[in-house]
Amino acid sequence: MKKPIPSSFLRLCFAAALIASGTACGGPSNTSAAASPAASAAPAKQAPVAAADAARSLGARITAEIGDAACDNTSQCRTLPVGSKACGGPAGFLPWSAKRGNGELLARLAAEQAAAEKKMNENSGMMSTCSVEQDPGATCSAGKCVLQPRGLGGVDAR
Repeated sequence: MKKPIPSSFLRLCFAAALIASGTACGGPSNTSAAASPAASAAPAKQAPVAAADAARSLGARITAEIGDAACDNTSQCRTLPVGSKACGGPAGFLPWSAKRGNGELLARLAAEQAAAEKKMNENSGMMSTCSVEQDPGATCSAGKCVLQPRGLGGVDAR
């Protein structure tokens, strides 16, 4: 019998995806910017940091809105594309439940987060492998919506 994936593990995976995509790292701060001739470049550096902060904040709101993703059956489980890769497309997917979740709100928050990450990627010159993240689908396991494993009944199983 499979053990359900704990929500803390899903949050950790989401945080790792944000870090890997560069949204959780604003880079080193430049405290001597005001004393240098490059002080005029400081506002340009603030834009990626503001976009990263917005993306992180929206990610936290999405996670809070998803909550425990409780489900009674698989028909209640959905996936939400989140983030934005530098070449386009979502950085990943999160499972959520139609039983308790507000799909319209989640879609709006995810779109805002993707826009913030896209802006951050453009401002920072972020590069990507341009790999396509396929929606793995979601299933109800032990009363919680979880992403389907790739290759085991998920979208890549053929």
